Amino acid sequence: MFGPHQKIILHLLDIPKMADALKGVVMELQDSSYPLLDSVVATTDVQTAFLHINVAILVGAFPRGPGMQRKDLLKVNVSIFKEQGEALNKYASRDVKVLVVGNPANTNALTALTKASDLPTANFSALTRLDQNRAQSMISEKVGVSVENVNNVIIWGNHSLTQVPDVNHGYISNYPQRDLVSPIKSAVEDEKWLNEQFIPLVQNRGAAVIAARKLSSAASAANAIVGHMRDWLLGTRDGEVVSMAVYSDGSYNIPKGLIFSFPVTCRQGQWSIVQDLKISPFIQAKLELTTKELEEEKQVALSFLN
Repeated sequence: MFGPHQKIILHLLDIPKMADALKGVVMELQDSSYPLLDSVVATTDVQTAFLHINVAILVGAFPRGPGMQRKDLLKVNVSIFKEQGEALNKYASRDVKVLVVGNPANTNALTALTKASDLPTANFSALTRLDQNRAQSMISEKVGVSVENVNNVIIWGNHSLTQVPDVNHGYISNYPQRDLVSPIKSAVEDEKWLNEQFIPLVQNRGAAVIAARKLSSAASAANAIVGHMRDWLLGTRDGEVVSMAVYSDGSYNIPKGLIFSFPVTCRQGQWSIVQDLKISPFIQAKLELTTKELEEEKQVALSFLN
C-alpha cells in the first residue's frame, strides 16, 4: 500500500465482544511474517486505536438488515462515525489520511469529518475505487483487452445505486493494435449497451456479489483500499485519473459540503479534482440524481448529529 520499503505499525480496533477474534487476527498476522509489519496494536479502546495514527481505514459500519429503511441505517451509523470522528479529532496525527469504507460510505465520511472539526476537510475520503475497478473490468471484458489497458473510467457521486460510471473521458491503450489509443466509446461501439446495461451492471455489482457468496465484497474491497491509499499517498501516474469520494468544493456545480466521488489526481499526499471535463446531458441528468440522494442523506445525518 505504501511502497516496498515502508514499515508500518498496524492499529486494529474492534468492539469488545470481538476481542477474542481480534487476538486470532493478530496471531495470523504474526504467523505470516510480513517483513514490513513492524508491530500490531490490537484494542477495543478508541483512544489507544487512534493515538498518533497517520492513516485511518474505517471499515466497520452497521449493515442494513431485513426491513431496515435507509434512514434507520443512517441513524445507527451516525453514532458510530460520530465517535470515530471525535477520536480522530482528539488523538490522530494532524495530517491523518482517512478513508471510509463502511456504508453508506459517503455520508459516514461526512459525519466523521463534521465531528473532526480541527482537521482539514481534505483529510477525508470515501471509497469508490472498487466501483471504478468493477467498471474497468467490465469494459476490458466487453472489448476483449487486458484490464491494465483500460484507463480513466470515472465514478461520480454516491457509493450507492445512484453512482454514475462515466466512460466518456476514458481510453484503451494498445488498441486496436500496439502503440495505438482508442476512446472507450469507440472501442466498445455499442452506445445502447453502455447506457442501458453497463451502468446498471456497475451500480448493482455489490448486490450481485452478495447474492452469489452470501457475503459482501471482501478481497476486491481490500484491493480497492490498497489502490486508493497508495495513489493518495504516493501519487497517481502521469495522465492517470482515479475516482475518490472527497469534500466538494463546488466543482461541476456539485454543492459544497458533500462527500462526492470525483475524478482526481494525486501529488505529494494531496488530491486535486480534475477540472473542465465536458459532461454530456445523459451523464448530467444522472449527476443530479446522485447529488439529490447525497443531499437528502446529509440532512438526515445532520438531524441525528444535532
